[in-house]
Amino acid sequence: MTEILIRGASHLVTVDDERRVLRDADLRLRGGQVVEVGQGLSTDGEVVDAQGCVVTPGLVNTHHHLFQTLTRAVPLAQNALLFGWLQTLYPIWARFTPEHMYVSAQIGLAELALSGCTLSSDHLYLYPNGARLDDTVAAAAEVGLRFHPTRGAMSIGTSKGGLPPDALVEEEAAILEDMVRVIDAFHDDGYGAMCRVGVAPCSPFSVSRELMRDTALLARDKGVMMHTHLAENDEDIAYSLEQFGCRPGQYAQDLGWVGPDVWHAHCVKLDPSEIDLFARTGTGVAHCPCSNCRLGSGIAPVRAMRDAGVTVGLGVDGSASNDAGNLVAEARQAMLLQRVVRGADAMSAQEALEIATRGGADVLGRPECGRLSVGARADVAVWDVSGIEAAGSWDPAALLLAGPTTVRDLFVEGRQIVRGGQVTTFDLGSAITRQNALAKALSEAI
Repeated sequence: MTEILIRGASHLVTVDDERRVLRDADLRLRGGQVVEVGQGLSTDGEVVDAQGCVVTPGLVNTHHHLFQTLTRAVPLAQNALLFGWLQTLYPIWARFTPEHMYVSAQIGLAELALSGCTLSSDHLYLYPNGARLDDTVAAAAEVGLRFHPTRGAMSIGTSKGGLPPDALVEEEAAILEDMVRVIDAFHDDGYGAMCRVGVAPCSPFSVSRELMRDTALLARDKGVMMHTHLAENDEDIAYSLEQFGCRPGQYAQDLGWVGPDVWHAHCVKLDPSEIDLFARTGTGVAHCPCSNCRLGSGIAPVRAMRDAGVTVGLGVDGSASNDAGNLVAEARQAMLLQRVVRGADAMSAQEALEIATRGGADVLGRPECGRLSVGARADVAVWDVSGIEAAGSWDPAALLLAGPTTVRDLFVEGRQIVRGGQVTTFDLGSAITRQNALAKALSEAI
């Protein structure tokens, strides 16, 4: 059994229950898990020299739309609010094929890996031209990240008062049938699983009340998690009040969409009663600060959520609304925005890193991830702080204040995915070339 010893880290940030920061520390990985944390360790296996580096748990991304890496910085969508942004992009996404889904997922997951991410969810809610969730699952297996894809859906098109075009919606019976198929095909509920599947109707304005309820029943029958967008901006709140006669939190509660097996994306506009509801029920939140800024949605009340006991993780969101997928940069943005609203002492760099690691792992129901302690999975990020980004830093462990935004090395389940700042598992250069060719063809077809 291959053993890896990460040796001599200047700072090892455990983010475990003791929140330790160890100096000149070693980390032993074997069998896909952490088996020892200490100093002066030796091994007959592979040694990774981590002198001049900070070692952290791998970061966890709780919300993404990987397919959108093919539609970054689309001119007509650059300055639009959420609903107008969607209406601009829907016709482009309607041209996607299985190849578009696969290549865009490769690129998005590689970008995440280079930013220290070892576990990512994905919310795929449209399936044009034969595309399937299988396309992104295959891409994740090639890149090597731990993956939590969700079978999303849209069922109410413009002809029925919804936002998406009719060409991108599906019949609800077919949606539920395919949810069962992908769960049976790909979901692994075992400890340390590399792939788990969730179900994720896109949003209250693109599916029916009945589909929301039926999806919740299906998820609990199958023992999988549930995900959707909620309370993202003022338009979202107005739509809920007009169509459902209640705020989004009440709508979610009425349909069974609260609990520790549920996490909602954005939640920018949650009010105090909704925050209390989420805290009482153990409902998780995927906070997407860069996307919320990009679309002008607002600043989510993360400090209030955390203080109330809501489980909060980070999400980069789709690369058409970010337009990047750098998770450590997302963590810095989360920290800064809470300081803008609540003052310089509102969130420390250490707390933001915790949200990006164990916070996200807890949102996704993965307590074996997001920490560096004996028995945790061997998902590890090694950050070289000997370069210009941290030059002069008095506290190298405060990565989000002064540190690199690209990892030197990344391990997932003990397998090295990034070495020396380069992805090791597939030919990234060829994938970038293919991605750019696909994006160019899409732009010329408009």
